[in-house]
Amino acid sequence: MCGIVGYTGCSSAQSPLLEGLKRLEYRGYDSAGMSVLGKDGILHTLKAVGKVRKLEELASQTPLEGACGIAHTRWATHGAPSEKNAHPHLDGASRIAVVHNGIIENYRDLRAELEAEGETFRSDTDSEVLPRLIAKYYSDDPVRAVEEALQRVRGTFGVCVLFQDHPGLLIAARSGSPVILGIGKGFNMVASDVCALLANSRDVIYLNDGDLAVVTPEDAEIRTLANVPVNREISRIPKEETGSGKGKYEHFMLKEIFEQPESIGNTIRGRIIPEDGNAKLSGLNLSPRELAEISRIVIAGCGSSLHSGLIGEYYFEEIAGIPAEVEQAAEFRYRNPIIEPNTLVIPISQSGETADTLAATREAMQKGATVAAISNVVGSTIARECGRGIYLHAGPEISVASTKAFTCQVTALWLLALRLGRNRRLSNELGRQSCAELQRLPELIQRVLNQYDHVAALAKKFSGMNDFFFIGRGFLYPVALEGALKLKEVSYVHAEGYHAAELKHGPISLLGENVPVIALANCIPGQEKLLGNMQECRARKSPVIAVATEGDPSVEAFTEDIIRVPETSRYAAPLVTVVALQMFAYCFAGERGCEIDQPRNLAKSVTVE
Repeated sequence: MCGIVGYTGCSSAQSPLLEGLKRLEYRGYDSAGMSVLGKDGILHTLKAVGKVRKLEELASQTPLEGACGIAHTRWATHGAPSEKNAHPHLDGASRIAVVHNGIIENYRDLRAELEAEGETFRSDTDSEVLPRLIAKYYSDDPVRAVEEALQRVRGTFGVCVLFQDHPGLLIAARSGSPVILGIGKGFNMVASDVCALLANSRDVIYLNDGDLAVVTPEDAEIRTLANVPVNREISRIPKEETGSGKGKYEHFMLKEIFEQPESIGNTIRGRIIPEDGNAKLSGLNLSPRELAEISRIVIAGCGSSLHSGLIGEYYFEEIAGIPAEVEQAAEFRYRNPIIEPNTLVIPISQSGETADTLAATREAMQKGATVAAISNVVGSTIARECGRGIYLHAGPEISVASTKAFTCQVTALWLLALRLGRNRRLSNELGRQSCAELQRLPELIQRVLNQYDHVAALAKKFSGMNDFFFIGRGFLYPVALEGALKLKEVSYVHAEGYHAAELKHGPISLLGENVPVIALANCIPGQEKLLGNMQECRARKSPVIAVATEGDPSVEAFTEDIIRVPETSRYAAPLVTVVALQMFAYCFAGERGCEIDQPRNLAKSVTVE
């Protein structure tokens, strides 16, 4: 969960390296560094603890002059955030520099071997074994040295290597951690995420696992780690994928919350056939017969993607009539899942690079499942390996806490359930009702966003509280989980989501006047019992904040703190409700002075297991 940038060209490397790091900072922000091969032929390195701006300030005082360099922003795994643990890491002679994303699982054995040979390590990281191992195999062929070193590594890596002895040369490789090449005129770049390249190039090459790229200003030659030449296509990134500024908003999270009417509109655009009550999902690449043969659905995801999958489970069973289950992606591979014939596995990952979800994807494909991914990133590893699925078209999501990607995932799952349902016994009339409500989603979400000032006032009222419970039933149970996750992610308070019926099975013992309960009490099936749960909370003196349907007076007997959302079916209720909870989490964190876009200890794309 780190950011890598490399540049080789004719102009100064420092500017594109720093620009790339700033665009990658959501992937790691506890330290940053860069190495540039100077005009004097010496490798010069700067490192700083903290965010990229610290490195930028240092570089303004001591510029690194040179046209070839590598840079890195870190999210700590091995070793605390410190200057010595920051990347790039160097070999003992400081002639080879390496930036690394991933985990070297056998680094202890490799380190012990190198120490026995006289190497003295400077850091606590697993990554430092890489430059020292490369140096061990290096004589005059840098590519061969990298190949031999990486063949001894067990684990995941995306790496970029810079040699003092070879001006203008970068060597990049990947195994389980993304690496992308940016192709320019008179320069080429390397990065761990396409967003780091877009200020300079929209032409990119995605490396596959086991690929190694030899990059110079004029060329990018790709081969396998076994030294077999391969061809990889150049992809053009659409212009709409390149924007990432905050605009008029103070934080990316707020911008992305308010972008949801547009992002959901992009997810459904061109995919609804109102007259047929159906959805068109050409990316599935499945015929009507193949869709009709699907007898079981397994959804795999982590974090917010797991919660969207739990809502999808309701959609598939109620709309399509297909048994569905949701798997925590990290468990999927290790518990040897049973994949029956005609099983559709749906991995969900905003980035398309989540390591656990990628592992689940590969396990499902190996077991013969039909696999269709839901992802927001064109060209991501999961999307490319599946070869079928649904792109969200939500646009770049920069804030670590997912908002618009979550609602677009839920929308995509609803579309898929509609498509499968109409392929079975869902009537045209019911299909048309779903289509009509899907088309209204942008308007419904906007009506929730119009409540921002009221939500901000409630967040301020409760900003001194340090414990929250979220409760819901049916379609709103996963929303309770997601609401609690959003609050704890950005405000660092203790928050738990529960099915409302679970309160009586232990958690109710924790209720009291300093433990507010956010109750999702929309007018959908299950509301009557949810109102009873609210009464139980009030009886234990817990303050209750209700999310309730416009015009519904039933919650007013239990609380005066109410966030109103539009009246909808149970299918749309999760979407309007979660937007209210996203706003509450954002405003609450703001009241407490928290770092919202880059919360402590978190990173956007979890590319290690």
